Amino acid sequence: MKRLVIGTRKSELALWQAKWVRERLIEAHPGLEVELAETDTAGDRDLATPLPLVDGKGVFTAEIEEGLRDGTIDLAVHSLKDLPTELPEGFEIGAYCIRHDPRDAFLGKDGMTLADLPEGARIGTSSLRRAAQVHRVRPDVECVSIRGNLATRWRKLQEDEGMAGIILAVAGVARLGWRDRITEYLAPDMVMPAAGQGVIAVEVAAGRDDAAALVRAVNHAESERAARAERSFLAALEGGCQTPIGALAVCTGDVVRLSGMVCSLDGSHMVRVERTGTQPERVGREAAEDALARGAADILPAGADRAGV
Repeated sequence: MKRLVIGTRKSELALWQAKWVRERLIEAHPGLEVELAETDTAGDRDLATPLPLVDGKGVFTAEIEEGLRDGTIDLAVHSLKDLPTELPEGFEIGAYCIRHDPRDAFLGKDGMTLADLPEGARIGTSSLRRAAQVHRVRPDVECVSIRGNLATRWRKLQEDEGMAGIILAVAGVARLGWRDRITEYLAPDMVMPAAGQGVIAVEVAAGRDDAAALVRAVNHAESERAARAERSFLAALEGGCQTPIGALAVCTGDVVRLSGMVCSLDGSHMVRVERTGTQPERVGREAAEDALARGAADILPAGADRAGV
């Protein structure tokens, strides 16, 4: 196979990620031609609805997967945290690329950190997970929904005089060369990242052994093991964008150590767990069982449509 077509969203960050994967594939397979095919998704088109209220799973991926299904693209590049924990039938993750910084960051006006914010300050975030954990340390601030790609969210911050800052993933900020805009890196014990945060995933259609064999060259084994543990934790709790759940795994040799958390929407109740083992999916499941045994079931919303974001 001498030519591949990568499906991607149109945002600057999505294109950065797709181009990064293209470069790695060409390095691994000299002579391979790799093209990009850009697609708008439902999540990109609807910027008015808060993310937890957007209907359906795969709001950032479904249209791209149609290209995989009909063969117009050979693989799709996503932020792993945008992929549901259970992929639609006929698709699989072909590679977990090396993880970049998994933390969240605060980009505050006038150099402010979370501790510097005055009472009643407004913070922009599209994530209930981030908002809930911020409320745990700063119950006196207001978290407001802010949608759009990173450039759009940054512009909204600059245009809204009443907004004090926004919270974004460090990996995305760094990929766009914006580290100088970060005023505080949020430690995982303050704001636990989303499962898979910082990992770029390459999705392929099941049965496309030719494409799967090529993309395996960009897989990073340690990042894959960590991501599998985190996504297993999320899946066992049936968690997604409507549920404040965080997970972060660290691999040392064959050992996977997973930290996970479930938090109420207002930040008043939180369950934290840790599990260690050598089988990533088992570590994630057992951590979820521990969380449920410690009261997470009372925090999780009953009957929610949890779309693994």
